[in-house]
Amino acid sequence: MSKKFTKDHEWISLEGDVATVGITDYAQAQLGDVVFVEVPEAGRQVAKGDDAAVVESVKAASEVYAPVSGEVVEGNDALEGNPALVNEDADDSGWFFKMKLADQGELDGLMDEAAYTAYVKELD
Repeated sequence: MSKKFTKDHEWISLEGDVATVGITDYAQAQLGDVVFVEVPEAGRQVAKGDDAAVVESVKAASEVYAPVSGEVVEGNDALEGNPALVNEDADDSGWFFKMKLADQGELDGLMDEAAYTAYVKELD
């Protein structure tokens, strides 16, 4: 599946019944140098829009929201030792957590890449 995006600058990519969630390159650029990341524990239930993770940069602290509802199956532990991965590779190895979706229909309310790109252009 191609990635879907939220207005809060999270991305989600589904493989089978497990989705990977991260923040967009635009979001990491706005944050600046990331110095701390807190990812959710496996087994945690999150609802769409819930605070799921925390990212702190030299500029600000920010929440990472769950783009859909489900159960966290894995947090990206690599980020705790190397939070700069978010800056270096936000769209891939800088992912925050993986989750099993409660309702795949929730993906329908998210933007595709073209819509997200247009949305970001409106912000600048």
